[in-house]
Amino acid sequence: MNNEINYENNPLHGLGLKSLVTEIVDQYSFEILFAYLNINCFKTNPSIDSSVKFLKKTDWAREKVEAFYLYEYKNLPRASYEESTLPPRERVIPEGQAPGDPKELSVEDAERSREERAAKYAGRLREKRANKSAEREQWAERPSKKKIGPMGEVKGPK
Repeated sequence: MNNEINYENNPLHGLGLKSLVTEIVDQYSFEILFAYLNINCFKTNPSIDSSVKFLKKTDWAREKVEAFYLYEYKNLPRASYEESTLPPRERVIPEGQAPGDPKELSVEDAERSREERAAKYAGRLREKRANKSAEREQWAERPSKKKIGPMGEVKGPK
């Protein structure tokens, strides 16, 4: 039985970081990449070489760019939860899935997407705070079994 995993269906297989960055910069632009990825190497004095140098040193940024390449540029369906916990280069793309045409992206779409994520996060945060205050109220409603005497001493069960 062969336990080796075949990564050859992954578009990142055999693709160097410089080639990857060059492809996505040629298709989009540094401005669009910064708008979607929010990584400063695409905003502050951007160039292919400086971006590659930064991405080689920074794992989280490289993985973010590789995921962008797979799911925006190569237009593959999103990975399952189990696959999304792996770095993009280690993900197994099912045999039946082939890369599609690059998505049409714009700075305006990136801003709209960012606003939607911020609103969703704010809603979750409000819900979390409401749950915490409901828990506090629940504890406040419980009668205390301890009694405080006239001299400040605590009486009752310990």
